[in-house]
Amino acid sequence: MDPVLDIRGLTVAFGRGATAVPALFGVDLTVQRGEIVALVGESGSGKSLTGFAVTGLLPSGAQVTGGAVRLSGTDLRGLSPAAMRQARGRRVAMVFQDPMMTLNPVLRVETQMGDALRAHQDISRRAARPRLVQALADVGIADPAARLRAWPHELSGGMRQRVAIATALLHGPDVVIADEPTTALDVTIQGQIIALAQGLCRDRGTALVWITHDLAVVAGIADRVAVMYAGRIVEDGPVDAVLDAPAHPYTRALIDSVPASHAKGTRLPTIPGRMPGLSDMPPGCPFAPRCAHAAPACTQAPPPVVQTADGRAVRCLTPLVPVAERGAA
Repeated sequence: MDPVLDIRGLTVAFGRGATAVPALFGVDLTVQRGEIVALVGESGSGKSLTGFAVTGLLPSGAQVTGGAVRLSGTDLRGLSPAAMRQARGRRVAMVFQDPMMTLNPVLRVETQMGDALRAHQDISRRAARPRLVQALADVGIADPAARLRAWPHELSGGMRQRVAIATALLHGPDVVIADEPTTALDVTIQGQIIALAQGLCRDRGTALVWITHDLAVVAGIADRVAVMYAGRIVEDGPVDAVLDAPAHPYTRALIDSVPASHAKGTRLPTIPGRMPGLSDMPPGCPFAPRCAHAAPACTQAPPPVVQTADGRAVRCLTPLVPVAERGAA
């Protein structure tokens, strides 16, 4: 089965020419229809930048410098700006960490959702309203007709995020990219939003890329997990396999640092050092200076991707599980 989202060799840099600083290094990621893939890693690893590159919303100064982003076979990099605007929202949508980045504080919910709907469909305001009411009902908002008339500041954080999700799903996109959408919410609301997103994607066959740094969230929502470090995906595989027996030392270190996995009152293990800056990448594996399993060869050149015996992809010279075959760097 062909993936609905197929990212191959994606590279992104800040600046141009000789002064350009790479930020993503050959990212490969596939997502099947209806699949939920979690993209995890610490702050600065490139998770959000990957999502912005897919949707064509890169920050000022950043540009895609190589690779392909195919959506149902169409390379989004080859689209004109106008065609990309049509694809964004209709075929690929994004939910941001802070719903106030999505919602305009001086416009009512109905105006904003209606504008999003009419941007891709020729439909009158009167005809659009029942669809907007149903969209809010689908994400569990009580009395949706009344909520359409609300201003964003009149809604709770969880309700604003539900509105953002409803807006993202208005056109039945092939892929939704959710950029840490529960970070600003309390734990109870987080669980509700996760269950909501999971159920909606399962019911509609929509692929979901869930960007997060919270491994507890990953265990509850994802089918597959891709772990990022310093602009590279270092491990990619089924969520149970990755969390139960991580192949990359960085994945192992992330799991070991989760508080819930240790007895109360014990000192939590930490990952020594820090992630290298974009302009200070080492010649070898970027995790080598922090890695307890690093070998001398790890500092010489970027490690190749290897396949583990259970089918995972891991970018490491000293993986923690048996290896089946070696791939390209």
